[in-house]
Amino acid sequence: MTRELSAAALLPIVIGVIWFLPPVATAAFVGSVLTLACVEYARLARAAGIAGPAAAAVGVIYLGLPLGAMVALALEAGREAMLLLLATVVVSDTAQYYGGRALGRRPLAPMISPRKTVEGAICGVIAATAAFTLIGAWWLPALPPAPRVALGAALALLGIGGDLFESRLKRAAGVKDASNLIPGHGGILDRIDALLFAAPVYYAVIVAFAR
Repeated sequence: MTRELSAAALLPIVIGVIWFLPPVATAAFVGSVLTLACVEYARLARAAGIAGPAAAAVGVIYLGLPLGAMVALALEAGREAMLLLLATVVVSDTAQYYGGRALGRRPLAPMISPRKTVEGAICGVIAATAAFTLIGAWWLPALPPAPRVALGAALALLGIGGDLFESRLKRAAGVKDASNLIPGHGGILDRIDALLFAAPVYYAVIVAFAR
């Protein structure tokens, strides 16, 4: 219940900023998310034994590049394109969570994230592909049907990869969540881990088809 209540409180804020405020407000919002994510990452990196230039280099690639891509997406492609990315990732995460609870039998990566299942991942990919394909018909009309299907599936798979990467980092640090900032969800990194792998690829595809 805590998880659902937190999501119900946060989603309207995120959607409201992106949809109703100018793109610069979205950029500022993403900047605040980046700041909090950097604090959590620095804590995890120290606990995992990643320090100095190595930690900084990983942080730039892991956080700076994806969130920079999201700012560029908001400024260049518009609110529909950004919300479509967020909706796809949220749908995938939700389907993985509930699909895994209902159908999960086979662990996906037991040494990294014991609760993730193959069945949950399949539910996430199917749901995300369907959502991206259908909504993208209105919000990304320049993207043909076949690439929409492929990109929707790719975003779900990249999101799963991002989730597993953060889980590996947390396991190395010996913690369950990146922080306790968001009740029922953990920290900022726990909420944006899927976006971090998906955003750069999504931005590259959107820019390519916009030319």
